[in-house]
Amino acid sequence: MTYQKARTLVAISLIIATSDLSTGKPNVLFIAVDDMNDWVGCHGTTPVAITPNIDRLAKRGVNFTNAHTAGVFCAPSRAAIFSGQFASTTGCYDSALYFVDHPQIRPLQESFKIGGYRTMGTGKLFHHPAGAVDLRGWDDFHVRTRRQRETGYPMDSWSDEVPFPDPRPYGTYHRTPGAPKSNGSFMEFGPIPNERENELADSMRVQWTIDQLGRKWNTPFFLAVGLYAPHFPNYCPQKYFDLYKRSEIKLPPYKKDDLDDLPENIRRQKINRSRIHQRLVKLEAVQEALHGYLACMSYADAQIGHVLNALEASPYSDNTIVVLWSDHGYHHGEKGDWGKHTLWERTSNVPFIWAGPGMARGITTDVTVSLIDMYPTLVELCALPKTPHKLEGSSIATTLAEPARAGDRDVYLPHMFPGSYAIMNRDWRYIKYKDGSEELYDVQKDPNEWRNLAEDPGHAKVKKHLAAKAPKTFAKPSPKRRSKRDLILEGESFRWKK
Repeated sequence: MTYQKARTLVAISLIIATSDLSTGKPNVLFIAVDDMNDWVGCHGTTPVAITPNIDRLAKRGVNFTNAHTAGVFCAPSRAAIFSGQFASTTGCYDSALYFVDHPQIRPLQESFKIGGYRTMGTGKLFHHPAGAVDLRGWDDFHVRTRRQRETGYPMDSWSDEVPFPDPRPYGTYHRTPGAPKSNGSFMEFGPIPNERENELADSMRVQWTIDQLGRKWNTPFFLAVGLYAPHFPNYCPQKYFDLYKRSEIKLPPYKKDDLDDLPENIRRQKINRSRIHQRLVKLEAVQEALHGYLACMSYADAQIGHVLNALEASPYSDNTIVVLWSDHGYHHGEKGDWGKHTLWERTSNVPFIWAGPGMARGITTDVTVSLIDMYPTLVELCALPKTPHKLEGSSIATTLAEPARAGDRDVYLPHMFPGSYAIMNRDWRYIKYKDGSEELYDVQKDPNEWRNLAEDPGHAKVKKHLAAKAPKTFAKPSPKRRSKRDLILEGESFRWKK
């Protein structure tokens, strides 16, 4: 039997497995978290976050430990996920506005709408500034306030009506004299009173999601919720900080001369960026910063738990596909960096878990996948109509049914500039920058990516093979649309100037 025939039979069996249920099609619960790296409990990393709810989802589904983002920070990652196309095709290297530049692209939620689904969304699914939400195809895109609807749907996760730590800034990084002038929420962390948890933006979004699961729907639904946590600022209730003893938090693996074998341009950039980590070390505040991030991972996990509990108590429990994903990972001093935007493992590797009808249960796999695979996979599993534009990911429906039989593959990740990218698989990471410089890591022997092998002539064939997987051409970057003058507000909708 050919692979394609086997794949078709698996897809048919997945549909048949749900055909005796009331809707005939599976519902989809789409859960996004922001800036969450792979420190979840079910991955067994160091450090490790306390995430019992993510772990229990992994036990009832397929947990991908070698899953990678489709963009190196929020805007391009989410644009790729909802459009199904990489930045090298859309030009959205640092933009979320694929729907402005390419209105012919049918977004994921619109494919569900056309496919007979009720579409409901809330929270940070797209990027968070005003004008970044693709409103097409949603039956209901929920925001907390009327002000948000009238100002272009900004997420306003930390607007004035939500609780903050006292004092503010709370963390040592900003509270100590000499802090760099920057976004005041970056590198900021602190607790809020436990009794005010329900006033947090993410808590309110989760409650709305729970309310939808408590209603009766006569059609299948696509229900999507995006949590802002654990994105900076790392503010969450005190009880999640109390889960960790700060002095016992293990540090990520660091290497003193980690930057020495990098190409000159990227090495210079990261030496400059490493000043953030050096300041934390000087202030003896590295564990404090990790504490805030881990606490917010546990807060996000608790919110995910509330949604999973509501699903399990609903009549939709047996006929709902659950997909959990983070838009990208996060550095905490590895390679001298605090943040994302890189082509290394800390940025690219993300939590990625699927569970639902017809899928394997309790399986952890290191087969290489990408977040851009979600769109084509859901098209296959939910019998959605073919899109008018090419989807650049690969359906992983067969892998979800039989993970042990899945072969590995090469996965592509564009950077923030045309011509810069990474290619990853189970064994290797190859990085090419627009100036022609390269990095190559044997991730089986060197999981921390401490030894750049790009200059070793013995690996020329490996580099050639991986480089061949990159696009032959790269789209020009999208036009800059960052001025409020370009965003036209029209009642409770908006549009961008062409």
